[in-house]
Amino acid sequence: MTDKELQNKLNELKSELFFLRFKHATNQLTNPMVLVETRRDIARVKTVIRQREIARAKENEDNKG
Repeated sequence: MTDKELQNKLNELKSELFFLRFKHATNQLTNPMVLVETRRDIARVKTVIRQREIARAKENEDNKG
């Protein structure tokens, strides 16, 4: 996935988590594990984004020196 696709996926997951929390608060959520899975998916996407940022920073640092 490209950086833009990852950012879009992150936004989708955050939106989904918002609506899941809303459903959970109103007792309309049938499977509360979906909340946990969505949070973990968000963490996975954020991890990949951060790894790429670090790799780019290291690459730029190597190019300078």
